[in-house]
Amino acid sequence: MASLLSYVPLVNRLVAPRDEPRAIDLPPVEVHSVEANPDKRPRTLKHLLKANHVNHAIIYHNLQFDNHMPHILCSAYHLGAEPQQLYHIYDEEAKTLEPWTDSPAEIAEDDWRDFLGDKRFQRAYVDFFEDALAMNHAYNWKQVIQEYMLKGDEPLINGLIGGLGHPLIHLGYAYEFDSREIAMEALGLAATQYNFLHKYLDDPSYTRPPPPSSSSTSPLALLNKLASDPRFDGLFKEPGFANIDPLFHKHEALILEYWNAWDLPSSSPDTDPTALFRESQEAAVALLVATVRPGTHAYNFFVVHVLTTSHAVRILLPLLPPKFHVSLVRQWWLLALAVYIAELRPRIDPDYVPRDLKGRGWKYVEQRALSSEWKTDAHFVKGIRAMREAARTWGDVHERYLAAAVRFVDDFEGWVH
Repeated sequence: MASLLSYVPLVNRLVAPRDEPRAIDLPPVEVHSVEANPDKRPRTLKHLLKANHVNHAIIYHNLQFDNHMPHILCSAYHLGAEPQQLYHIYDEEAKTLEPWTDSPAEIAEDDWRDFLGDKRFQRAYVDFFEDALAMNHAYNWKQVIQEYMLKGDEPLINGLIGGLGHPLIHLGYAYEFDSREIAMEALGLAATQYNFLHKYLDDPSYTRPPPPSSSSTSPLALLNKLASDPRFDGLFKEPGFANIDPLFHKHEALILEYWNAWDLPSSSPDTDPTALFRESQEAAVALLVATVRPGTHAYNFFVVHVLTTSHAVRILLPLLPPKFHVSLVRQWWLLALAVYIAELRPRIDPDYVPRDLKGRGWKYVEQRALSSEWKTDAHFVKGIRAMREAARTWGDVHERYLAAAVRFVDDFEGWVH
């Protein structure tokens, strides 16, 4: 693999070419390969993923919404959903989806990058990647990912946080479920939702050492500092995803100051990038749950994407070459900051999360995910799944992940935007 990836630039903290990037060292998660499993439950998931792939566009509703079908099916499967539950989820989710429509033109090998960011070409991109899968890579979807996502001067992997991180989330599920259908969709999303955010990873001039007084190894500490930074007061009148573009176009220096302030180097012997990634996952859970004041039930639809993209990063890190590890986590950090600022920096208070679990454990959480009135809400189910995987990855000696998950499933009454 190293020889095939030799053309991929290292885009992290500025590191001399002779330096070896330090890996974020995590064990791979269990892969649920359903393609050849004859049992009914995995067979059901396989059929439903294929049905969604054939029948439903990956972007719909005037090219504004993303198809979350694989996310909720795979999350529910992982939490133990039986075939009938999976069929029910499919039927409910499919009600809002739309069929594929033709693209303005086909895409060829010599012009495939010319239409990046144009959502009208979603069908053409998926066709293009599937043709490459069949004709050039003997149906090995990981080779297609390697060819079109990891190579080049500006590899697609550095643009996965376009579209609120849905390409990143999709790619994580492709690897976790060894699904070529989800992988081709992930490539299609990466191509059509590619936007200006990639430049912050591709162009090393945006990465600058922060002043020692403003650097930190703790994402939560930086978010707390950001919450009280008066320079962000009054930037936007209302919270919302629409604030993200103006944030970068009008206040780029401010957000990049905090982006560079997280001390996530690729070669410093004084820090452990794996421990820093653990702190980022703790921050992702806190952003979703510890920003919600008791009695308000105000769980934020956009903030949950910070958690589910963090889950995708956790899935991908053990599977990607080390040269991408730090840049992928920094890409997530840029999205986390953008969403937090766009949602007007809600206060993070760990005291919002009760510590008394009253005997409730992960089985209780999983049961709520699969049987509550929100069991067909994709973001509810995959948010729970992300917290469960974080607890498994790092251990949960003090049951903080569990406490957050219990509070979430008991307190959730729908999303606020």
